Amino acid sequence: MISLRDVDLNLLVVFHAVLTHRSISQAARELGLSQPAVSNGLARLRQTFEDELFTRTSTGMQPTPFAEALAEPVSAALAGISRAINHREAFDPASSQREFTLAMTDVGEVYFMPALIDLCTHLAPGVRIRTVRTTLPDLKEAMAAGRIDLAVGAFDDLTGPFFQRRLFRQQYVSMFRVGHPLDTPDAGLAEFKAARHLFVATGDNPYARVNQLLAQAGFGSDANFWVPHFIAVPYVVSTNDLVVTVPQKFAERAAAPFGLRFVKPPLRLPALQTNVFWHRRYHQDAGNQWLRQLISEHFVE
Repeated sequence: MISLRDVDLNLLVVFHAVLTHRSISQAARELGLSQPAVSNGLARLRQTFEDELFTRTSTGMQPTPFAEALAEPVSAALAGISRAINHREAFDPASSQREFTLAMTDVGEVYFMPALIDLCTHLAPGVRIRTVRTTLPDLKEAMAAGRIDLAVGAFDDLTGPFFQRRLFRQQYVSMFRVGHPLDTPDAGLAEFKAARHLFVATGDNPYARVNQLLAQAGFGSDANFWVPHFIAVPYVVSTNDLVVTVPQKFAERAAAPFGLRFVKPPLRLPALQTNVFWHRRYHQDAGNQWLRQLISEHFVE
């Protein structure tokens, strides 16, 4: 019995070309090979199969009974392989039932999800979007494994096998309730430093570095209050005289519903860069391309 390990699959392409054209020269032209190369390949196949495969006649290369038996399964196998390696799965947002998993923070959810839900409702009613939060090492592994389709946010260390597209840069602002003692044009650095501050402890990320800068400048030195999530911030500062420094787009979403105001802080802080990231395994994926294009079209500034 012949083992598949003993068969050079490239030679089956030679077999199929000779079978189709019944000519060594025409098979060579189709394959872009020399006639001796095709003849040599045919000789190797004859040795492997212990069969003449083709005999030369006045009407061309005629297949032996064994070659005729091989013809249909070899042709079908090569056609299947060709379809597989040239296949690009189409993505129709209007009919797709695909679920996408996006990594983003709660700040990202507040800003991106309302618009994404509205867009999908109209353009892709069957598409589902799930958001998750994870640490950077876990995020890299999950994206490489295909468990997370896109990451949206300030993931500065997502490099290597990851692509990214810039969405926007935003500033940090100081936010407090309407009627707060700082809610006056005369409030300056001294007044901000004297106020009580709320901080969001989010781990090692750009916002953590902003917290460090605020602490170094003496903000909140008398009484510090901490929460682990941004989503709690407007509920907290709307009921007291705490001040919190947050990304501007989050403040824009929270101000009106919670009766808050936000102003430029009297301290120079770095801007926050927000990008959309994807792993190279999904670079040519039609569905992933559609979603990141949708995000880019509606959020790039």
